[in-house]
Amino acid sequence: MSNINKVVLAYSGGLDSSIIVKWLIEQYGCEVIAYSADVGQGKELQGLEEKALKTGASKLYVEDLKEEFARDFIFFAIKANAIYEGNYMMGT
Repeated sequence: MSNINKVVLAYSGGLDSSIIVKWLIEQYGCEVIAYSADVGQGKELQGLEEKALKTGASKLYVEDLKEEFARDFIFFAIKANAIYEGNYMMGT
């Protein structure tokens, strides 16, 4: 495991993913590239690149996956009448 040169990290900008950037760099001495999927979270993506770079990531890639997310997950959840915690419709 000591030959790790580069890691791509699923990055949300939250506490866990921000801390793990520094941990990976310290633990493995590797480059960390942050990756986020834009599935429609809007303002949550603002400032994400700055935060990723400040925590030590060398780059942040944000891929627009709204269409794929809706097509491959949301429509199926609605069709299946998916309910979260027994009373919250997943389609809302």
